[in-house]
Amino acid sequence: MNSNTPLIERFKTFFRVLHESDLSQLRHLYSDQVLFKDPVHEIRGLVELEDYFTAMCGDLTDCRFEYLDELVTDHAAYVKWVMHFKHPRLGNRLISVRGVSHLKISDKIDYHEDFYDMGAMLYEQLPLLGSVTRWLRLRLAS
Repeated sequence: MNSNTPLIERFKTFFRVLHESDLSQLRHLYSDQVLFKDPVHEIRGLVELEDYFTAMCGDLTDCRFEYLDELVTDHAAYVKWVMHFKHPRLGNRLISVRGVSHLKISDKIDYHEDFYDMGAMLYEQLPLLGSVTRWLRLRLAS
């Protein structure tokens, strides 16, 4: 077992049912100077990260992660997942998006970058853009 395995297990437990998680517990996972990135945001600092998750979870009716695979080393981890979520602005139906989190670790998580398909998460869920995005995917695949 790697020395970072317990931290990664706490990370996975926290995000497993994100919309029900106690966001004040982020301080037990992330360093004060954490850098968080995803395809839309770049957030610096624990307070800003707490604000981001508070705003994001406020609109979600469901958000949970299914973990597929992981690679944990002494100073980093990669966690492959499927996020299942419902958002009222996207029809409140269950949407599933595959992604990977890259984490850099000291005693806590100092860097967290999520990689996922924005088209699958958002663009394909909107009536007009969804049709265009799906059509483009089909054209590119053929």
